[in-house]
Amino acid sequence: MFFAILNFTLSGAIAIVGILTLRKVSTPNEVVFASLPLLFALHQFTQGFVWLGMYHLIEPRALHMAESIFVFYAQGFLEFLIPFALWLVEPAGVRKSLIGILAVLGALLMGYTLWGLSVHPTSVSIEDGVLAYLNPWTDTLWVGVTYVLTTCGALMLSSSIAIQLFGWLNLIGLTIVYLLRPYGFTSIWCLYAAMLSVMLYFYFVERRIAFLQKIKAKENGLNKRLESELVGLKSRYPHLRRSLQRRFENWGTVFMGRKKG
Repeated sequence: MFFAILNFTLSGAIAIVGILTLRKVSTPNEVVFASLPLLFALHQFTQGFVWLGMYHLIEPRALHMAESIFVFYAQGFLEFLIPFALWLVEPAGVRKSLIGILAVLGALLMGYTLWGLSVHPTSVSIEDGVLAYLNPWTDTLWVGVTYVLTTCGALMLSSSIAIQLFGWLNLIGLTIVYLLRPYGFTSIWCLYAAMLSVMLYFYFVERRIAFLQKIKAKENGLNKRLESELVGLKSRYPHLRRSLQRRFENWGTVFMGRKKG
């Protein structure tokens, strides 16, 4: 029961950070990447129900549903979601192109794993206090290597030092998990990645600061141009008005003279 409570508690804390992260979004392209902490929080919330099912506190059908949602997200979507979300926020350049290639590779792997997960049932058990998800379709070396390449590799290609650090910490964490608890790779690493995802809040705070500073600089430039235009209009308008007024008076005099004649 302890692990179920742990998952629910962590998911609540990470969800709060996830909401705060989404509030720092400045452009539509940032929405997907900024959603990762909240998605990880919901993911861990789902694993809480898997633990409840393993303790026989919910119906087998509910356990199967929770297990399927957890595995489909962890093994079927993340390999595309992470590089794609990062590609959206990465500035144009070589790094963006490389991340785009990994996103395409992740999309191919996603199609392969989703088909396999839907055809081959996933089993879940408790080994040494850890949830072990096993699917014969995804439990292969080449799938694991490609998965790590598309997720951690894309993060480490980012032009942001904070995102690179996020990628390296994930790579170190999953390597340790694979060496010590390979059967708990999916459950432990996803929990670890969910906790690390709170780092993205600070990344988006920095992006928000840069965005607002850019707007302020543009406004200052615009204000200076408007002020210059206003000064020019104020200086020219009296002369223009007097000139037009004299012309109207002259036209009026000429018109009245012709009328009298």
